[in-house]
Amino acid sequence: MLRRRRAREVALQVLYEDDLNPHIAPSVGEQFVRRRLRDPRLVAFALNLIAGVRRHAAELDRLIEQTAANWSLARMAVVDRNILRLGAYEMLYGHTPDRVVLDEAIELAKRYGTSHSAQFVNGILDRLLHKYAEKGEDSGASGAATPACPPSEAPSG
Repeated sequence: MLRRRRAREVALQVLYEDDLNPHIAPSVGEQFVRRRLRDPRLVAFALNLIAGVRRHAAELDRLIEQTAANWSLARMAVVDRNILRLGAYEMLYGHTPDRVVLDEAIELAKRYGTSHSAQFVNGILDRLLHKYAEKGEDSGASGAATPACPPSEAPSG
């Protein structure tokens, strides 16, 4: 798990840079990942996370804003916003058990965020988990993430 955590950290760093400098070519992020991670499986995992967040960015942002009562994305700290995007993507589209994704996001928030980030990230991702990402974790299943209701068709509110 610690090795995948490192891949998530590197993915977060690339997403953070994307957020601050949206005009940088995606290949710069790929080069960064390849310099930071030696294991090809971790490189692939990190690049998959980055590509998924980029591909679903508008949808993830909409879901996060709907779930984060009284918080716009613009008001969120850049690192918190990107931890939320990463966690939401992995919950909705990844193959990692939701509780593991939640725990990993909290650890990223503790390491890279403010003193309030872990609680903030936990609250939003936990609500998102209960709202959309029912993968059967309680029964021990850890299959592919399939939103209970496709987020693009989910009722707003």
